[in-house]
Amino acid sequence: MWLLEKMLRRLIRKGKLIVTDYDGKEYVFGEADAPDPIRIRMTDKGAAFHIAKDPRVGAGEAYMDGRMVVEAPHDIRDLVLFAGMNGEGENEDAFEPHGTFRQLAGKLAAKLDSFNDRRAARKNAEHTYNLTRRLYELFLDEDRQYTMAYYRDPANSLEKAQLDKKAYIAAKLNLDPATSSGKTVLDIGCGWGGLALYLHKHYDVDVLGVALAPDQIEFCQERAREAGVADRVKFRLMDYRDVEGQFDRITSVGLLEHVGTPQYPAFYEHTYKMLKPDGVMFSHCCGRAHGPGITDAWTRKYIFPGGYIPALSEMVVESEKAGWQIMDVEAMRFHYSHTLEEWYRRTQMHREEIVELYDERFYRMWEFYLAGAEQSFRHGGLVNWQIQYVKSRAAIPMTREYIDEESARLRSIDEVPEWHLAQAAE
Repeated sequence: MWLLEKMLRRLIRKGKLIVTDYDGKEYVFGEADAPDPIRIRMTDKGAAFHIAKDPRVGAGEAYMDGRMVVEAPHDIRDLVLFAGMNGEGENEDAFEPHGTFRQLAGKLAAKLDSFNDRRAARKNAEHTYNLTRRLYELFLDEDRQYTMAYYRDPANSLEKAQLDKKAYIAAKLNLDPATSSGKTVLDIGCGWGGLALYLHKHYDVDVLGVALAPDQIEFCQERAREAGVADRVKFRLMDYRDVEGQFDRITSVGLLEHVGTPQYPAFYEHTYKMLKPDGVMFSHCCGRAHGPGITDAWTRKYIFPGGYIPALSEMVVESEKAGWQIMDVEAMRFHYSHTLEEWYRRTQMHREEIVELYDERFYRMWEFYLAGAEQSFRHGGLVNWQIQYVKSRAAIPMTREYIDEESARLRSIDEVPEWHLAQAAE
């Protein structure tokens, strides 16, 4: 316990944390008179050391395995946000592995994991997205958007915020409904098909969505058939590197996190070839507000193998080399923290069913993932980047008013769906 105690004495400055070791001994950290302390308990002799030697991995695994228990009325989200709040600013590296060798080894492993050649990319996509459909239905919005929602008002429902996100993305593509019929859109990493179907509905465009997870593509194809648009909105199980032809617009939402920096030159070169001269490419991804970094080992192991969240500089440098001109960059701050908070809430609503689908350890893993991600966007250095690329500067209007005007028009004509599980969860 001495190593964990040493780390927590240095880290905890706000609030109060009480740790009970496996032998019943209590340790108090932070402000002695702070109200509502968070209490955690270690259930075996090695749990504290497992956490202390590599806090990000160790805490996640200790919680998953029941070696670390968060005492009621608090839960793992409270603990993770508490740690994140104390880790802001000069303490941001407090949760990194200790020791020069361990840190260097971690960086090397992260770089190797992010190589993502064709075989690795498909394997990683299947690991992440081929979980049961029911799991995603239990915590995502009605359209199954598994990326940041756009909270124009934090009080908005998740369904409203995700609908607003699609309107905002569509506006940045600079499509005119009066002239867009029959234009072509490539949606790389199309998820469960919501954006592709949205763009076809509002602009009468032909869309090709590609992704590497078989169940995702099968679900997308089912949606297109049910909507009667399978001849116009097509989905294919294929690597974006195998797509041929040219398109009027290209979108990628939540994709670059899976591409990996070693593949950025190929990504930007190939997409540049596929966009027509007067076209627009739009990218939305999680990003680092500071400089380049690494993906922590716990996330790479359990949630997003091969994943890496890029800094803006890493995308800009490689896109410029490929010939792209960047016309618009926007940092979306805190929107994802609100999204993840709602995903966590909906996950907790369906604890029993998720445990039945998988097991208790998987459920705790999912809780820890959502809470950790929320902490990174709320107290850490993560944002979402939205970037607009063109070949010709004449492809977009002179000012940004068109984005606000078109997104407002789209918001005015769509009805916000209700979450069909809302009543069942009450």
